[in-house]
Amino acid sequence: MVTILWIFTITITFCLMEIVAWASHKYIMHGLLWFLHKDHHKKDHNSWFERNDLFFLQFAGISAIFVVLWGEYDFWFGLPIAIGIFLYGLTYFIVHDIFIHQRFKIFRNIDNKYARGIRRGHKIHHKHIGKEDGECFGMLWVPKKYFK
Repeated sequence: MVTILWIFTITITFCLMEIVAWASHKYIMHGLLWFLHKDHHKKDHNSWFERNDLFFLQFAGISAIFVVLWGEYDFWFGLPIAIGIFLYGLTYFIVHDIFIHQRFKIFRNIDNKYARGIRRGHKIHHKHIGKEDGECFGMLWVPKKYFK
């Protein structure tokens, strides 16, 4: 049964995932695993898929581990944590891949201050084609300066 504690755990997990995603993007994708992420910063793609798309497996795997902990080891918080990670991943896909990068041609006409700020922050992030000197590594939380 879904309780307020489940909803709280899902919400906190979702919010913490923004921090995890920011740190993963800055220190892993623009660090050790740049070879997987660098095609995402290039404009000329030979394929609809990018090596960068493999990063979803990292978070899907972590989410699956929490489902196993819930189902096999009776870790009560496992399922709401997995749901929070899943919902963040779904939101990431919708905002980053569909809204920002237009991999599917929907949500093209959304135009409000928040949408412009997210797009502007991401555009500045992609201005740097190398792994160094990057900025704005978050997805849902973008520094205030991009909303001006």
